Amino acid sequence: MQEILLHFAMAATFGAFTGSLFRLTRRPGYERPFMFPVVGLIAGITAYMIFYVLASTTGAPPWLLPILIVLQVWLWLGPLGPKFKRLEKNGDEGR
Repeated sequence: MQEILLHFAMAATFGAFTGSLFRLTRRPGYERPFMFPVVGLIAGITAYMIFYVLASTTGAPPWLLPILIVLQVWLWLGPLGPKFKRLEKNGDEGR
């Protein structure tokens, strides 16, 4: 049981870290920057669940888990992800 929880926590952390790295590749000025690590966290959890089912049924190798996490984060923050609006600067810089 502890092994499952440890792998689950590590997958969630790696997903959040990967989501944060994905945030660094975007241009600044997008709304909701906190959304990147949150989506990465959820993608890590989902990838672990997929890996657990694959490992239980087919004996999937352990190196498949990080690949699944990176692919989930890329899909959810890339082509299948939310569309972020660019913040408009209306010329009022403040004083």
